Amino acid sequence: MTTFDKREEGFEKKFALDEEQKFKAEARRNRLLGLWAAEKLGKTGDAATAYAKEVVAADFEEAGDGDVLRKVMADFAAKSVAITEQAIRAKMNELIAVAVTEVKAGK
Repeated sequence: MTTFDKREEGFEKKFALDEEQKFKAEARRNRLLGLWAAEKLGKTGDAATAYAKEVVAADFEEAGDGDVLRKVMADFAAKSVAITEQAIRAKMNELIAVAVTEVKAGK
């Protein structure tokens, strides 16, 4: 194996690890967002945990954060919870930072 091959293999492994950590961080962010939203919706305990799982599952509908945002917004609208799209996006940005830190820490 040449030095170039070793470097290429190293880059591929790093890319795979980075993508895995990104996926885990986004899933964790969505779970945290789901728990936050559940609280706003008046859900507690098992109902809050189940709702958080629904938010995580919503992320698999399409690429990007739009599907998660639409789910939470629709659920807020259905329960007349007055929170703007900008407030939800801000919370998502806040929580991704928390999630990245937790994933890097191995939590």
